[in-house]
Amino acid sequence: MKIAIYTLGCKVNQYETQAMEQELRARGHETVPFSDEADAYIINTCSVTAASDQKSRQVIHRVRRERPGAIVAVCGCWSQTHAAEAHALGADVLAGTGDRMGFLGLLEQAVQKQGISAEHRTPLEAVDRPFERRRFEWLPAGGLEGRTRALLKVEDGCSNFCSYCIIPYARGPVRSLPMGEAAVQAAGLKDQGYQEIVLTGIEISSWGRDLNQGLTLIDLVEAISAAAPGVRLRLGSLEPRTITEEFCQRAAILPDLCPQFHLSLQSGCDATLKRMRRRYDTARYFRSVELLNETFHHPAVTADVITGFPGETEEEFQQTLDFIQKCGFARMHVFPYSERPGTPAAEMEQLPKAVRAERAHRAAEIAASMRRTYLEACLGQTYNVLFEQPDGRRDGFFLGHAPNYAEVLVKEEGLHNRVLPVNITGTDGEVLFGELEEGT
Repeated sequence: MKIAIYTLGCKVNQYETQAMEQELRARGHETVPFSDEADAYIINTCSVTAASDQKSRQVIHRVRRERPGAIVAVCGCWSQTHAAEAHALGADVLAGTGDRMGFLGLLEQAVQKQGISAEHRTPLEAVDRPFERRRFEWLPAGGLEGRTRALLKVEDGCSNFCSYCIIPYARGPVRSLPMGEAAVQAAGLKDQGYQEIVLTGIEISSWGRDLNQGLTLIDLVEAISAAAPGVRLRLGSLEPRTITEEFCQRAAILPDLCPQFHLSLQSGCDATLKRMRRRYDTARYFRSVELLNETFHHPAVTADVITGFPGETEEEFQQTLDFIQKCGFARMHVFPYSERPGTPAAEMEQLPKAVRAERAHRAAEIAASMRRTYLEACLGQTYNVLFEQPDGRRDGFFLGHAPNYAEVLVKEEGLHNRVLPVNITGTDGEVLFGELEEGT
């Protein structure tokens, strides 16, 4: 049968989608673009913000309207926490964030009954209780079709319970992929020809906590680096306290580790961080930034910021603006605060949405300025760039990423999945432009 998948949200969802694609093809099915006609449509949902919820609902509603005879199967964080709404939208198969292989089995059962009219179908459901999960669900690593970069999920779940976040309720407690299995999967990805592996998870800084073996994330990174020599390694989002002197010293000698570090920030005001139930303050965060800058040459330190969190005063927001400029991020994603029903922050007194949006706009302007400053400092440098695809915005240019994850464009063709040295010659404030090193 033909199956199409629509993926919303983070790299973990992308990883789980590619794993489902692999499994479906192994079972003899064909995966097709979501815009094509298919027997079944899978929507892998996200619930990190209210906008994510809305997008999940919209995609389900659109497929049900435009493809009335097809099976609609829904999984992911939104359906885990909003199962009743997914039912109401007419999902034929409903699951959450666990047992993806079982979910595909239910999908196959539903397709076998596809001749039954939609109003007479009995929905198949497998939404479990995430807090009862104790074992990491093994899924095959890899990349979405045609990609040069592979995702390796090494951790699931989160036990931080920040006051604004619904994800622990959708994903359950921390579960880690054992180090030996992670190394085996990494070696397999190298054999498949991938040039880069991204270590991903809901909270990878917590990797190993449940294994009770005294291992931490840097132990895992070292093992994967040894198992897949020559393959670039990139880390997913990190809790700032992961960055210690020992971590930096051990990371700096790994030849293939990309010097790009996403440190989750959310606010540059200590009072706001406390209301968010974050487990660090600005002094500890800034020490992490300092350690990375002291250890690596021109690393890309990136962050997320939430504006308009409940109780945030103008003075507190100004502290955040001052702090992010002090850190000098290479890139910063800015989000106006979004209420998540069921979380403590949703019960706090809310700021007007207009205030949240206006503050997001001001923070985004600073983020754009910092981005330009960082990229301008890359001029004259030579980077080994992993090329991925022709640039969709400019004819004749090929797009790739430097180790610091900056986008690099060169006026060449046919560079897919090649890593080549590029001399950086210019920037428009968003991407870098360069020329292949002579003799390449």
